[in-house]
Parts: sequence; structure tokens; C-alpha cells
Amino acid sequence: MNNTVSIVVPVYNAKDCIADTIMSVSKQSYTDFELLLVDDASSDDSRAIMESFAQKDDRIKVLDNTEGKSAAGARNTGIKAASGRYIAFIDADDLWTEDKLQKQLTFMNDKKAAFSFTGYEFADESGKGLGKIVRVPEKMTYKQALKNTTIFTSTVMFDMNVLKKDDILMPFVKSEDTATWWRVLKSGHAAYGLDESLTLYRRMGTSLSSNKIEALRRIWNLYRSVEHMNVLYSAYCFCFWAVRAVARRV
Repeated sequence: MNNTVSIVVPVYNAKDCIADTIMSVSKQSYTDFELLLVDDASSDDSRAIMESFAQKDDRIKVLDNTEGKSAAGARNTGIKAASGRYIAFIDADDLWTEDKLQKQLTFMNDKKAAFSFTGYEFADESGKGLGKIVRVPEKMTYKQALKNTTIFTSTVMFDMNVLKKDDILMPFVKSEDTATWWRVLKSGHAAYGLDESLTLYRRMGTSLSSNKIEALRRIWNLYRSVEHMNVLYSAYCFCFWAVRAVARRV
């Protein structure tokens, strides 16, 4: 049986961190994977760095984004090219612990889960953990997820023996990853959380305050324009989301 994990990474001008991310995947104790690095028209040295790794490891493949410039387009290019039973995601600046894949696959097998995610830890620009660990619930449904965006992209894994690629292709909207998780959950699947920190979420030098404001706008837009929720229910879910989002970052 094909138990390969296809790992999709959108890459745009990530020369300062992509090597660390690739190495964190290459060092996984679970070795049956393909690493799909999707170049989103980078203008720095990202492409050269990725190709240098691909030349040394035939599990690593460098692709060009053919689905429209954006993280969604890059991820969709990777999803379509994936050949493994499982599809996982990691962003170009994040890191995995060496046992991340093995633990998550064992967890998914035990739970018979088609959709899983894990806990994670915030890290500084150098990739050093800051001690702030995000705990995750054992299980999350669609209605629960509307009020809790704890599902972090770099921790997500899908079993494609259960799901279809069309189920997880990402829409071209802001916060496309969250919109995708909601769509999968809305179809009747639950997301199972492995409450163990297996990923380092590296926060780079962008303004955290502006990021927070943008996050508020994005989640509200998802409620109203993507999920087509009325104002009252949107506000209800938004209040829960905001409280939890702040608690994760304090």
C-alpha cells in the first residue's frame, strides 16, 4: 500500500529560511515522503537553494506554480502533483520536529482520521522556540471551527484514500487555508487534533500589529463572503474566534 506523504510547500522569496525548513523535513524519522517545493515566482535565491537540495535527494522536487500567483495557487499546484496517500503542508519558514510525520501518521491510523492537525510552538526568526505552545482539541467539527482557528496550516495532514484532491484545493481568497478546512469539515468530516507540539511556527520580521488587523479583516470576510453567514451569527462566531486568537499569542 502506498503510504507516502506528499508534503506541499509554497515558496516565495524565502532564501533566509527555506534551507532550514527543507532540512527539518529531510531529517524526519518517517522517510517515505516526497517534498514538493512550489516556487511562486521568487526573485531571490530561493530557487537555487531548493534545486541544490533536490540534486542531492530524489524525494525533493521543485515545481513552478501554474495555478495563479499566490499561496493558494502554489499549494494547488503541489496538491495536483502529489502522488502520496497522504498530503501534508508546511510553510517555507516553519519547522518540524524529527518525529512529526511518524507521530501524526500513527495518530491518524489510530483515530481512522481523514483530517488531522497538531499542536505547535511559536518561534523567533532564528527558529528558536519561545515556549509559547498552542494546545489543540481532540476533535473539531465545522461549527466548532468557525469559532476556533487553532488549525495551523503547517500541522495539517489529509488521507487521500478518503478525500479527493478537489476537496482540498484552495480557493483564491484571503485565508484560503482556513476556508479549505471549513469546506472539508462542512462536508461531514471531523478534524482530529494531536495535542503535542510538533511544529515551530516561525514569526518573521513583519509587523505583528498589522498582521492582527489583517487577520480580523480576513476572518470576517470568510464569514460573510465565503460562508455567507448573516451578520448576527458572524459576530457571534467572531467574538469566540477573537478571544481564542488573542489567548494563543499572549
